[in-house]
Amino acid sequence: MLKHLVKATLIASLAALATGCAAPVVNRDYTAYKQSRPRAILVLPPVNDSPEVNGPIGVLSQMTYPLAEAGYYVVPVALMTETFKQNGLSTANDIQAVSPAKLHEIFGADAALYTTVKRYGVRYSVLDSVAEVEVQTKLVDLKSGQELWAGSAAANNANSNNNNAGGLVGMLINAAIKQIVNSATDATYPVAGMASNQLLSAGHANGLLYGPRSPQYGTD
Repeated sequence: MLKHLVKATLIASLAALATGCAAPVVNRDYTAYKQSRPRAILVLPPVNDSPEVNGPIGVLSQMTYPLAEAGYYVVPVALMTETFKQNGLSTANDIQAVSPAKLHEIFGADAALYTTVKRYGVRYSVLDSVAEVEVQTKLVDLKSGQELWAGSAAANNANSNNNNAGGLVGMLINAAIKQIVNSATDATYPVAGMASNQLLSAGHANGLLYGPRSPQYGTD
């Protein structure tokens, strides 16, 4: 009897511990986002916290597509870049330091996307070579300066060639081939596309809302 009582108490304690450690599901507050109703978005050059100098270009070049697919008009990247260049601004840090009101005055956009590249590049090890990207971003209303939404995403190609046939020798050969391919073909670029789509596609939990050009606008 005592044995069963101790067992039952232990199971209850473990269940309580597991429940206490579970991360709570936090639902994002979209009140300001829905009040703002942004139609046009300005995607600013990303700040680069990674050691890879091509990181911001690789990320920026693939952020407009998922936003357009979500139903927003996106200010063309070439127009944005040239406008800042003509005004003597060429670094992402300087550009992101421009006041929201000034950005609204120049581009007429409703909101701007501020992005930071946390990781971008190929990580090498003895048995593998992994291209990985991590980005953080926030959407800011350019009229009020209020943050409407924020998110982050990470992606990699770790499972793109996970073939262990041939044992250790086969794994070493596959890793060597993958390192050569990753280095020669800029394997991080498509991974940046994966991260951008994961981050900026509408219709998933705590993600961006559908824009006014989407037939699903107002359903989320």
